[in-house]
Order: sequence, then C-alpha cells, then structure tokens
Amino acid sequence: MRRVVVAVLLSAALAGCSSADGGFDVRPPDVEVDTPALREVKARIGMDDCAPGSGEPVTDGLPDVTLPCLGGGPDVDLSSLRGPLVINLWQANCAPCEEEMPALEQFHQQHADRVRVLGVDFNDVHPEGALALAERTGATYPSLADPGGALMAEDAFAVGRRGLPAFVFVDADGAVVGQTSGGVESVDEVEELVAEHLGIDL
Repeated sequence: MRRVVVAVLLSAALAGCSSADGGFDVRPPDVEVDTPALREVKARIGMDDCAPGSGEPVTDGLPDVTLPCLGGGPDVDLSSLRGPLVINLWQANCAPCEEEMPALEQFHQQHADRVRVLGVDFNDVHPEGALALAERTGATYPSLADPGGALMAEDAFAVGRRGLPAFVFVDADGAVVGQTSGGVESVDEVEELVAEHLGIDL
C-alpha cells in the first residue's frame, strides 16, 4: 500500500512539472538550490558550472528531464547530454558519498578532457548540506540538483533506488551503457569502472 501511495504522489508531482517542450522541469517550490548564499559557497569551493548539452533525445539515453544546477548556473536537460560521461548520484547525508568524492575529484582533475564527471544531488532537499559536503571533500566537478526526486522514476537512474552512491555511464552517442552502485575508494577504481562500462583506458 505504501508503494502505491508513493507512486501516486510522485506521478502527481511530475504531472504538474511539464516543461514547454514536453519534458519534465523539476523545481519543487519549497526547495531553493540557487540562492545568493549557495552561490557564495559554490564560488568559494570553485565548483564548475553545469554545462547544458546540444543533443536530441536518443533511444536508451538519459531522460527528458531538466534539472537546476546546484548552487546556481544553467539548467540542464539530461537528454541533451553526450559522453563519455560519468554521472555520480549522491546526497548530503551519505557517508559513503563523502568517502568517495575525493577520488572522483582526482579523476576529474586528471581526466576531464577525456571523460567528464557530473554529480547529481539525488532526491535531496538539503542543498546547503550538499554544498557543505562538496566543500569538505574539495569536489569541484559540477553537480545538478534533484530535490524533488524525479529521477527516482526514471529507468536510467534505477540504480539510485538501490542506495547511494551510484554511477550511471553515458557514451559519446548519449546512450546509457552502464550503472553500478557502491562507493569507490581511489581514482584507480573509477578508471576501472570507466574501462568496464565505457571501454576507455586511461
């Protein structure tokens, strides 16, 4: 019964968030992810801005969902993104996420020219806590915000329903080619995942 109620509530929430192009624009009115205070923290961290893509939706690609950039910056339609791309799902109150973020930052610093990293503060209504976590761990790769939990309903992000942190891998054509859950402890582990799912040896 609880699952039915959650599904109905989620469906109702998504039904009210359609954008002009037919996709979903996720922006719960009670959660602000772009405020002067959050922008100040993001600037202090030196976190990169989110970068919208230019592609069209593809079969087996990311969903037609537009998310705001955590701490301010351009909105991003996920379906427009192209890889090679590692998407990391995380939350403010996720201890394993905190443990792996330095490894992701090291990967970002070493390999951003070949494989980008994009975080998603997933199903999280605490953007202040999320940026505080990014600051503690030195994470400068960009992160989108999904405070409404819209991605919970998307197959491409089903891995996030099994627990965080989690990864989604997107190839150069925009197709989702892999998912995995569980944290990593080193940049070597991230490189191994990239080789396994994206076929790129770094």
